[in-house]
Amino acid sequence: MSTPFVARAAQVARITEALGRARGGEPSLLLLAGDAGVGKTRLLDHVAGMAVASGAQVAVGHCVDFGEIGLPYLPFSEAIGALHALDAGAVDAVVADHPVLARLLPGAGPLPDDAGDRRQLFESLVALLDAAGSADQPLLLVLEDLHWADASSRDLLRFLVARLTHQHVVVAASYRTDDLHRRHPWRPVAAELARHPRTERIDLLPFTADELRELAQSVVGQALPAATLDRVRERSEGNAYFAVELLEAGPDDDALPWSLADVLHARLDPLDPAVQRLVQVAAVAGRRVGEPLLRAAAAADGDDALAAPGALDHALHEAVAHHVLGEEAGAIAFRHALLAEVVYADLLPGEKSALHRAYLRALADDPALGSPAETAAHALLAPDLDVALRASWSAAEAAAAMLAPLERLRHLEVVLRLWEAAPAAARDLGRDRVAVLEAAGAAAADGGSLEQAVALLRSAVSATDHDVPRQAALRTVLARVLIGLERIRDARAEVTRALSDLTEPGPARARALAVSARVAHESDQDDEAGAVAEEALELARRTGARDAESDAMTTLAVVGRYSPQHTEQLLRESLERAQQSGDGVAELRARFNLAAGRYYAGDVAGAAAMIAASLARTDETGLQWAMFGFDLRWLAEIVRYAGGDLTPAPSPAEPVRGDTAALVLAAVGLYAAVARGDQDIVERGTLLMAEWRRDPLILHVAGGATVDFLTWAGRYDEALTLSGRVLDDLSRTWSEHFLGGIWHAALALTALADAADEDRRRGIDPAPRLAAGDALVKRAQTTAERGRPRGGRLGPEGLGWLARAEAEHARLHARPDPERWQASVDEFAVGFRYEAARSGWRWAEALLATGDRAGAREQAGRALAEAEAMGARPLAIVLRGLARRGRLELPGVRPAGSDVLTPREAEVLALVAQGLTNRQIGGQLFVSDKTVSVHVSNLLAKLGASGRAEAVALAHQRGLLG
Repeated sequence: MSTPFVARAAQVARITEALGRARGGEPSLLLLAGDAGVGKTRLLDHVAGMAVASGAQVAVGHCVDFGEIGLPYLPFSEAIGALHALDAGAVDAVVADHPVLARLLPGAGPLPDDAGDRRQLFESLVALLDAAGSADQPLLLVLEDLHWADASSRDLLRFLVARLTHQHVVVAASYRTDDLHRRHPWRPVAAELARHPRTERIDLLPFTADELRELAQSVVGQALPAATLDRVRERSEGNAYFAVELLEAGPDDDALPWSLADVLHARLDPLDPAVQRLVQVAAVAGRRVGEPLLRAAAAADGDDALAAPGALDHALHEAVAHHVLGEEAGAIAFRHALLAEVVYADLLPGEKSALHRAYLRALADDPALGSPAETAAHALLAPDLDVALRASWSAAEAAAAMLAPLERLRHLEVVLRLWEAAPAAARDLGRDRVAVLEAAGAAAADGGSLEQAVALLRSAVSATDHDVPRQAALRTVLARVLIGLERIRDARAEVTRALSDLTEPGPARARALAVSARVAHESDQDDEAGAVAEEALELARRTGARDAESDAMTTLAVVGRYSPQHTEQLLRESLERAQQSGDGVAELRARFNLAAGRYYAGDVAGAAAMIAASLARTDETGLQWAMFGFDLRWLAEIVRYAGGDLTPAPSPAEPVRGDTAALVLAAVGLYAAVARGDQDIVERGTLLMAEWRRDPLILHVAGGATVDFLTWAGRYDEALTLSGRVLDDLSRTWSEHFLGGIWHAALALTALADAADEDRRRGIDPAPRLAAGDALVKRAQTTAERGRPRGGRLGPEGLGWLARAEAEHARLHARPDPERWQASVDEFAVGFRYEAARSGWRWAEALLATGDRAGAREQAGRALAEAEAMGARPLAIVLRGLARRGRLELPGVRPAGSDVLTPREAEVLALVAQGLTNRQIGGQLFVSDKTVSVHVSNLLAKLGASGRAEAVALAHQRGLLG
């Protein structure tokens, strides 16, 4: 590019410093964020040139917007190709040790089936980076336009950043911020990466007035009049690309075009017809196209303007000279993606079709010029449906080999869409439509799109009426997916039909029996589940169906009343069988239950370790959002909260696939949000609960968390109304004795006890609340007796909540019960850090009420230290209030009211608590009604209360009232 590089000194310095650190073995990721045209590529080109001059190596990869046609790992494949061109020997040496890396080498041929899995693929790239960079010659790996990155590339980048430890490497990744709508797939990835300690985010903002003045002078060659410069700045909004286009169109006011489209056309219109045609050919390929493919497509187009000898070379030279096209990493690229988009949009429909056909002819003559995905993209737009179908099938197979299920699904959807329209091509595949439907259903399930998987599999079932055994096998697969959606009745219907059709004792029947056992378990029929699982296990072992064996063993482990040790042994054997069979979902089911079992047993740290290893495995297999892959993610958040990490949940490495998954993760996030004191819980919880029929877990978690928040806020009646509704809905949906009911009962008892305390202060008889509490504690106790705990025994968390429910019931009846609060603390203490501290607060309160000041001081001090360490603000506030009220000497606790209200506000609050009006308070304090109103407004704001009653409740909690 001929445009001079100006400004951006701070950004250049940061990238240069990162390269300096890389020479010392401190790698880093630089996230370069900015709007389209702000100068990201120009900055990276400039820094790359500086890096090469300093002795560093530079490899560049780009993402391309292929729309529905995915191309897995494109930027990494391109960058590896660039490294190979720089030092083929070094890359070949790494490939020799890690053959799976050949998957990412441009132009690599087919690999054997055992060439490696997804994790090995990722590890191979880390090995390449280890080898490519050195202290004398660090590597700058540039990845551009990651807002267009495919899901597999996003996964690989996350993995790579997690492995940045000692390499002499800087990864510079750019993306457009103006393209990131709320649900854009890159958005949560960028947020997660930005939190990594090896990551620096560099925001590239529009030029300031001084920077734009410097740019304008360098482009025009002289200082511009202030009015002209202001006009350029106003119209370009400081965007470097827009500003340059405006300036190069002519600095005179009257000559400046009135829109960017005018600017872009002003650059194109003066070009010779041959140059314009070449630019149109290039635009059909997108922003970038390999020069050999561009030349071949231009030749296939046959336009007279480019047909003469040397005409294409001349046109290409002119397009570069006029700053329309340029060279990027060995490819021909538009100066900006917006220019390519404008050129393509100006083509008539017939012109677009003709040029896409030209690309198809070029690719047909030499398939090495592009990938099957590129062929499919051009064929769809040509259109050439036969070619599109065949190329989409090839692209799907390539995506499957790269463990990219969603990309595979998109290609298979194209195949299915074209099936009837291109029957000859469909026959050439050597597979019938049912096989494609089944493959697409598997890809959808592996990618977490379970509803889509059900639709595809139902279509496959409907199409196999003529083949009963095949249909029965498909029904088993469909039932398995329906279980993942908690559509248990539908799953039972499918697997029952499958079993009636599978009369022969083979692997297919073993799989159906294993799924039937799961259906029985999900229907609360554990005796039936155990018996059917035993039958499935015996048949699976006889017929060598390792996947069915794994599924049956996991069900037995879940429903059996075994010791934790025996249960874990069963699950580990199940895990081994699943891995032997290659059934990734069965493997994840075993892993999930291993982690859940440890959590249930109170081994929170062990559960966290198991989850971390299992999530790494989902990354290796591409099953992050498959059944149980997603379950591991929400369980990870629960375990993180239980262990005392109350920080906001990190954004998922991949955007959450599916509305239900997003809702579940958002609901689980409310646990920590309530504990740390977020104030928007009611709004968030209400929105989530409105969608609870997608998954009852949403209502369970969001409902309970919202009740908890309302109780903290002193809105007791609202909390109790909501709690009753949630318990009723969940009891009808799950069962009357679902174990989570103990938690809900304890939360409702907390609200009742606080409300009864407030009633007593106001002289109101709390008898109705006592009666409601009696029913709730009985419900909690009955649930503990009749529920379905793992192994037949309630775990520490359940016992902790049961003890808390009984302790809250005693508090409701104004009976302090230190022993029950101690029991709650003791159960939670095995690993449930926040809940142990919260019960510790009430234990201290009960000890103080029974006269044990030393014990109260000890427990309050311990709980306060924990609350402050975790960032549990509401808990810390009430503990300080308890210390002030009880005159317990704790570090950092000052006398009542001294850290919140002024003396006058404290006087007003005390009178508000007596139920006096502003006029009555003014009469007692000898001030005007208006002055009292000001004091009331101030104290409401300081307490974060919405009204006088809430202010009084909060003041009691915080020890501001006697």
